[in-house]
Amino acid sequence: MTEQKATNVTWHDHRVSKEERVALNGHKGAVLWFTGLSGCGKSTVANTVDHLLHQRKAHTFVLDGDNIRMGLNKNLGFSPEDRTENIRRIGEVSKLFAEAGIIVTTAFISPYREDRDKVRELLGEGEFIEIYVKASLETCEARDPKGLYKKARAGEIKGFTGIDAPYEEPENAELVLDSDNKGIDDLAAEVVAYLDEKGYLSA
Repeated sequence: MTEQKATNVTWHDHRVSKEERVALNGHKGAVLWFTGLSGCGKSTVANTVDHLLHQRKAHTFVLDGDNIRMGLNKNLGFSPEDRTENIRRIGEVSKLFAEAGIIVTTAFISPYREDRDKVRELLGEGEFIEIYVKASLETCEARDPKGLYKKARAGEIKGFTGIDAPYEEPENAELVLDSDNKGIDDLAAEVVAYLDEKGYLSA
């Protein structure tokens, strides 16, 4: 657990409630947590889902792993401790979006099950939707869009998830997307269909 270092701080309740924000937006706030190996397609699917939801006038935003590491988390590396802190911070930011009645899509490898479960615990009932973009290591290595697997195999990158660092698959994800056999548009459509079915796209 992260230690509370600041003292003399007091929580202030908002005059505008979460329910009022949801009513204004016309849909519920939620966190779509895309997880999976590097190269599985999670960022592309997340951005496609965001585009589809935007077309339907939903209030959305994408938090992408590399983008966040260029700003908010640029002081973190890829040690197990830094990975955990990376996800903790993203969880807190995602919670703020959900409380604002926004549907936020996040695309992070987030390799540790415990870290993802802690984010789930931060959020209200049904607000955390874990989406496992499932692709085999062979598929991800064959794609290797950033050339990272090649570098990891050559020993140029240490602690690379799937090669010499673990990835713990979700055990009870709300959605499992078959990225080995389906295209991006089909996978994104599955996510939007789930949101429709479960009532997330209405207030």
